[in-house]
Amino acid sequence: MRHDEQVTTSKTTPRTRYHHGDLRNAMMESAVELARTGGPDAVVLREVARRVGVSATAAYRHFSDAEALLDEVKRSALEVLAEAMAAAVARVPVDGDPGDVAVARLRAVAHAYIDFAVEQSGLFMTAFCRTNTVPGHEYGGEPYNETEAFRGLGALLDALVATGRMAAERRPGADIAAWSMVHGFALLLVDGPLQRHLSAEEQDFALERTVDVIVRGLTAGE
Repeated sequence: MRHDEQVTTSKTTPRTRYHHGDLRNAMMESAVELARTGGPDAVVLREVARRVGVSATAAYRHFSDAEALLDEVKRSALEVLAEAMAAAVARVPVDGDPGDVAVARLRAVAHAYIDFAVEQSGLFMTAFCRTNTVPGHEYGGEPYNETEAFRGLGALLDALVATGRMAAERRPGADIAAWSMVHGFALLLVDGPLQRHLSAEEQDFALERTVDVIVRGLTAGE
């Protein structure tokens, strides 16, 4: 192990054990954990280096600056969100009318998105934080419409069309509209008036109403 990657002996310094060549992975694990508990502002390169027990010089060999690290953490947070959405889809029973299944999957994904925002608020805020990346590539280094989460939503809407639950002419732009409604509700619930002024029961009611409006709006007239 190189001198600049030796683990410190300080009792107050969190330590992550890693094999030679795994420093980058160890740093990412630490950075994601910081984001999970403190949001994007907590992702500080020097703090990550301290937690894994290396010098700042060693850390900069793997990430050119704090922005590069935050971009990678954003990508990781978006992947966790996409996995939560995919898991929600997988839990929906596939037997029964295909149209009913398509609608149930859309509802499940809307709930999964909001559950992720509430239960993993640090990662949620990190996934959508602003960074100084190349314009058009703000979401972990790629355009929003190329993320797995957005593609997953698009596939669900395509299924609504394929099963006759949504008219084909209503499909263009529907993914952005649905995403905007779910995301907006999530923000209001995580760090807004819905969280501060509504009881748990009222929040649940507002969530169900929001999902109903989304589904009814997409499937109107069918």
